[in-house]
Parts: sequence; structure tokens; C-alpha cells
Amino acid sequence: MSLGIDWVTDWIRESARVVSEHRVELITLDREIGDGDHGENLDRGFSAVIQKLDGLPEGAVPSDALKLVATTLISTVGGASGPLVGTAYLKAAGAVGKEERLDGAAVVALLTAARDGVVLRGKAEPGDKTMIDAWTPAVDAAAAALADGRDEVGILEAAADAAETGAEATEPLVARKGRASYLGERAIGHRDPGSQSSALILRAAADTAAKNAGSGSDAAGAS
Repeated sequence: MSLGIDWVTDWIRESARVVSEHRVELITLDREIGDGDHGENLDRGFSAVIQKLDGLPEGAVPSDALKLVATTLISTVGGASGPLVGTAYLKAAGAVGKEERLDGAAVVALLTAARDGVVLRGKAEPGDKTMIDAWTPAVDAAAAALADGRDEVGILEAAADAAETGAEATEPLVARKGRASYLGERAIGHRDPGSQSSALILRAAADTAAKNAGSGSDAAGAS
């Protein structure tokens, strides 16, 4: 099996849905240690993406959809979220090039490039209480799953599981980046909103891959 444009567009739509569903939760998390606008900004950005998604040309490949997300988020989302998440999608698009189908190695490359894009833009490291604390364990788990011979669905499920664990693990951390860093030890006990939204987006990737594989809608031409 491999994953193509159907999976990517389904992933984007599901990401928009879960971000909207968890908007208030993300706002609350961000209000506790940040500006309070993370959920609102992401929801607005993904809503704008959905409005443009049907405009993808016939014959579009995964990178085309990823670039659409990137440019839309960067142009419509305020604060740090737009540039950070947008850069993740932009670097992911570059990693898969013009490939029509993404095998396990390509999925790992996509996730790795997305994580590296966030690092490039935000200069954060694991343990800084940022979205990197979800992305880095996700990438590590994806690479391990690939090495273990798991398919694309298994790789994404491993990444999503690790991201959720990583997001939870930000709660006892002292923030070293962003507005939360101004709080010092007062940030302890609060989950980082960027890590939580990243975990939601990665779970959406895994869920849509599993659904597409089960229905066969994205398995045509799979190798």
C-alpha cells in the first residue's frame, strides 16, 4: 500500500474538523500560559484552507495540497502558529517532491521535514515545552516503525501515539520558548497548546490513512 492525494486531502479536512472541535480546549490551554489565541488562529487558518482545497487542479499530487496548506496558514494565521505550522507543511511538501504515491520511507521523510521546519522557524528543542515535544517523538517513532517493517498506516499510528504522549509530557516542564517562558515555574502543570494541536493533526493523519486503506479509496496503484 502507499498513500496519495486522496489521503492528503482527507487528512487536511480531518485536521480542520478536529481543530474546530477542540478550538475551545486549545484556547483554554493557550490562555493559561500564552496569548489565548492558538485555537482561534488555527481554526481560522484551516477554515481558509478548506475553502481553497477544492480548487486543487486535476492531477494534483500530495505536495500540491501540502503547499496549499502552507501558504494559506502563513498568510491567514496570526501569532507564531501560522509561520510555525505553515513552515512544517512547506518543508513536508519539499520532502516528497512530485511523488504521486508515498511509501513508508516517504511518510517518514514528510514527518521529519515537517518537524525540521518547525525547528528552523522556532529554534526550539525537545524539552522546551513547545510543539517540538510532540513532533520529535512522533518522528522518532515513525522512523522506528519503518525500521520494524510497518506499513504507512502503522508508521502514522506510531507517530500519533508518540505525539500524544509527548504533548502530555509537556505538563511538568518549565517553558523555555515563547510567551510561556516568561512564566517560569508557573507554567508547570499546564500542557503546551502547540504540542496538543500537533498531536491532534498527527492523529488525523493516522486516522485518515487507516480509513483510506480500509476502503481502498487511496490504494489504487499502490505497490
